[in-house]
Amino acid sequence: MTIIKEYENALQRLMDNKPIHISNNFTINNDTVALEAGRKRGSIKKSRDIFTNLIKKIDAAANIRKFPKKEYEAKILKFKTKSKEYQKLYEDTLNRELMLIEKVSILEKELKRNVTNKLIVANNI
Repeated sequence: MTIIKEYENALQRLMDNKPIHISNNFTINNDTVALEAGRKRGSIKKSRDIFTNLIKKIDAAANIRKFPKKEYEAKILKFKTKSKEYQKLYEDTLNRELMLIEKVSILEKELKRNVTNKLIVANNI
């Protein structure tokens, strides 16, 4: 296997998020590709013509990997907005429940008063 092929395989593993030689918390760049390929940091040099196409692939992969972050940020914003909407609905529901509990309490007192008045009137007859 050629050296370039080893680097390309390492790049593919990084793009698939299945690295073998480095930890999962990484960014795709020349150094991480080199480390993943089992080489030293800095072994992929822009000054060497043999790496020109590889460096282009690494740069493209790095740009592709950056976009999901924006997608996650958009999802987070969406969920925060939904969360605030549900919070508002929850608070409105609690307010409605408290008003209904108060109304039931008032009606129970009124009913009790009316029953008591009717009993008094019935006993006086």
